[in-house]
Amino acid sequence: MEDRRTRTDALKKGQKVAIAATFAVFFLAVIKFVVGYRFRSSILVADAYHSGVDVLAVFASWFGLWIAAGKKSRRFPYGLYKAETFVTLVIGGLVMWAGVEKLFDGYHKIFYPEAPAAFPALPLSVGLLSLGFAYFIARKERETGTEINSRALLANASESFLDMGTSLVVMAGILLAYARVPFVEGAAVMIIASLITWLGAKNVRMSVLVLLDANLDPDLESRIENLVNGIEGVESVNGIKIRQSGPFKMVECEIATSPSVSLYKAHDVADRVEQSIMGAHTEIESVFVHVAPARKDVLSAVIPVREINGLDSRVHAHFGRAPYFVIVKLGVEATEIEDFYFNEFLGVRDGIHIGVKVIKAVIVHNPDIVFTPRIGEISFYMLKDHFIEVFKAAEGMTVREVIEKYRRGEIEPVIPHPAEESETEKERTDGSPGDSDSAL
Repeated sequence: MEDRRTRTDALKKGQKVAIAATFAVFFLAVIKFVVGYRFRSSILVADAYHSGVDVLAVFASWFGLWIAAGKKSRRFPYGLYKAETFVTLVIGGLVMWAGVEKLFDGYHKIFYPEAPAAFPALPLSVGLLSLGFAYFIARKERETGTEINSRALLANASESFLDMGTSLVVMAGILLAYARVPFVEGAAVMIIASLITWLGAKNVRMSVLVLLDANLDPDLESRIENLVNGIEGVESVNGIKIRQSGPFKMVECEIATSPSVSLYKAHDVADRVEQSIMGAHTEIESVFVHVAPARKDVLSAVIPVREINGLDSRVHAHFGRAPYFVIVKLGVEATEIEDFYFNEFLGVRDGIHIGVKVIKAVIVHNPDIVFTPRIGEISFYMLKDHFIEVFKAAEGMTVREVIEKYRRGEIEPVIPHPAEESETEKERTDGSPGDSDSAL
């Protein structure tokens, strides 16, 4: 709810800037037309016409932001954000039209110059005023457009900056026309007009790509992928799709997690992915996360064993009280021993929760599977919390036999034994109280 309010406030801020710019440009266009007509300055009249086109463009951006701020509904469940993109398309078309119009106007002035009889002080003052207005409006539109990620405002800001160049050309043209060197004015107007036309075409192209849901931000895609890969429980990122919707972005992300996790745990991973993405990128309006079971070519397995004898090492009866642990890499066909780990916690006199301590030590190897005959509840759920599958292996089997049985699909998930049972067994076997079953 808070995010929705923040986005609505951002859109309203953009609306205020757009409507203020509309009135400012309209006021300027009227002054240009009146002064240009009064002093017979055709270039000032043409610039007034160009400012009139700007008025339509800025008003269109305000209208688009106003529509985009509307609430979601059953008919428009994704909101009306793309209305702003559509209006940007219209703006681009208007800018292109203004550019082409100015291009012909400049060409005309090369061959048909007009020279005023008196020094054009007032037209020059209007041109200077137009320059100041254009700078102020362009800077405000760019700041607000960047803040709320509004393409319409950014498009208008770029066009307003070019209006500064147009104002300089108009002033130079008025002076050059007075000095009877009009061809310089016409050539400069054609250059500015070409830039305006190019800018309009650029905005049209960008708007079309956005409306077609093109991926316009591969850098953001890469940053999101790196962020999601660092979240616990995410085995891999299978794909990220980003859609621009007006000033906001919508993200679809497919992740892979352990196939043995519960629906609740998978939902928790998806929630953390969504919160991490939206927390790191305020311009993202929504995130859809699809969770799929991970498929690895190579798995890492941990097995408690009695002795160190390669793949012929025999499985120990208890996970936490095994003297050694073998870490095995399981490929599609090959099996390779990666390392042996000595259980350093067996000799600790106050050895409480040994299984938990062992897990913390071996988890740095990023295991995918644990094979054991018995394991306590705390150890079991700790492994599950780290998305590690736990399978039952019979006591006395060799590591080789356990792996072969697993490949044939003949191994079942282990069921943890309760703490009371483990406490009784520990007192019976070593005559000392203390370590709960959860530690085994």
